[in-house]
Formats: sequence, C-alpha cells, structure tokens
Amino acid sequence: MASTDFKDYYAILGVAKTASPDEIKRAFRKLARQHHPDLNPGNQAAEARFKEINEAYEVLSDVDKRRKYDQFGQYWKQAGGFSPGGTGAPDLGGFDFGQYTSFEEFINELLGRFGGPGAGGSPYGQSYSQSYGQQRPGYSGFGFDTTGGSGTAGADLESNFTLTLSEAFHGVQKRLSLGNEVIEVRIPAGAKPGSKIRIRGKGQRSPYANGQRGDLYLKIDIQAHPFFKFEGDNLTCDVAIAPDEAVLGAAIEVPTPDGMVTMNIPAGIRSGQTLRLRGKGWVSPKGDRGDQMVKVVITPPKDLNPTEKELYEKIRAARTEDPRKNLRNVRM
Repeated sequence: MASTDFKDYYAILGVAKTASPDEIKRAFRKLARQHHPDLNPGNQAAEARFKEINEAYEVLSDVDKRRKYDQFGQYWKQAGGFSPGGTGAPDLGGFDFGQYTSFEEFINELLGRFGGPGAGGSPYGQSYSQSYGQQRPGYSGFGFDTTGGSGTAGADLESNFTLTLSEAFHGVQKRLSLGNEVIEVRIPAGAKPGSKIRIRGKGQRSPYANGQRGDLYLKIDIQAHPFFKFEGDNLTCDVAIAPDEAVLGAAIEVPTPDGMVTMNIPAGIRSGQTLRLRGKGWVSPKGDRGDQMVKVVITPPKDLNPTEKELYEKIRAARTEDPRKNLRNVRM
C-alpha cells in the first residue's frame, strides 16, 4: 500500500480509535448490510465501498493486526513479521512494499516468486484466503489456508418480512428476490410477530476466495387485522353485545381462525370481561392450538324506536339496584 493511498480504517467504519471490539463489529455489520452487492445490484460504488469495509474490519477485528496498524500506520504489514531471518518467515529479498496497492497484490507476487500454490518446494498452503476475525486454526501468518478449508463465511444478514395474519397462521411459501437471485421461502404455520426464520447460505457473500455465504434471517412482522390481534402469545378479539344480552345472557356467534363458533354469554356479564374459547387460538410450531380470548364490550343502541324507548323507560322506572351506591363513601 503506497503512502499516498493510506486508508484510515477507523474512519471507514465510522468508529473512534478507542472503539471496543463489539463497537467495531456492530459498525461493520451495519455498513455491510447497507452496501452489500446483493442489495445494490449494479452499483459499482457500493461494491467498492463494501470491499473497503471488509478490508477495514479484517484488520481492526484482529487483535494483532490492529496493534500493528495502530503502531506502524500504512507500514503495519511490512512490520508484521516479514523481516529477513525471522522465525518461520521467508527472506523476501528486499521487496519494496510501497509498490503494492493491496495485500492481495503482494500475495500474488509472492506466489509467483515461490512457484505458486501447490508447486514443488513451496512451504505454504494451497489457496489464499483472509479471515474476518481472529486468525483461524490452520492459517499461516501470511493468510494461506494450510488445511485446504473453505475459507471464511460472510456475515449474517437480517431483513423484515411482512405476512398477512392468514399467511402467518396457515403457513405460506413465498418468492424472495435477493438482488439477481430469486429463492423460495417456506414460512411454517404459527409464525408470530418478532420470530425469525433462518435461511442457510443466503446471507452476505464472503469477499475472499472459496469463502462461504452467511445466513439470512427473516424477522416476521404481521399486518394489522381489523378483528384479531396479538397480546403476548394470545390471539384476542373484542365482541360487542347488547344490554339485554348482558343482563339476560345469550348464545352469540364469534369469528375464529376456523370460522364462526357459538359462544355462551353468562347473564350479568360486565363490559370488559374476557371469555375463553379453548383450542381456537394461535397454532404452535408443533401443531398445538392455543386459546382465543374474547373481550366483551356492552354496546347500547344509538337509535331507539318508540317501542324500545318505552321499554327502557319502564326498566329505568322499575329498577331497584343503584350501580353507583359504592361511590357515596368516596373521600379524598
């Protein structure tokens, strides 16, 4: 890396030089999701920014690399164990590191000098790969995979995924576009708001050779429904009843996910009381059913015909119970 091309990795990730490893990781994940090529198809600026973010994280997430970077700046790679005669390090014959614009360019030159991967007499591994975090077992100090492994996996991604209430209850298969890729996603029955569906191998691509993709997590959101709603793990609803039904009791029809069912209203029920319909609630991933909670709301008629008005006046005149008698003793 030429001195004129020095990159401030802290500035690239938008963190302070005193940032903790967790702060660096959070910043990386946020920026990686924002500039990922799959989410910015055809955007060369986003792709270049994505590679720059990965490069910064590859250095700052590694304790040893970060220490050398903080100490030597743009010359941290030259100071990182490449001196002639160092234990286990090759004599590089006076390389001018300033001529290289990246570590990968230096590696390509190095492979050429030593006969390339797998060449006779080469003391190093088969393929070039870099790690996001701490150096993985089997990797030499020069970034070669000496175990023949598959390289480093990309980061996991998370995306909100909105379903209708019916789709979430019954389960659904949907098509999802990931850049130029279209995949089939199966959402099992019983998905709840905030639950996550893991799709293996559909996350961020590794920027390194032979690297695997991370996973994609779909965070479920459910569209508001005009009748049903969630309260914790329960499926709930409000049902209006008339004053005479509240006084005398009644058998009424109530919607459930399975259709209409008959529910008995006990005589003397109060507005706001909740009744339970067993086995008519939300389905669990195991196939079990919860209960549906029905809140009763006593709704007086707005427009009375003459007969109704006369009867209500007779009820008022004959009523012996005072619903507010307990208020007489209320004091500050």
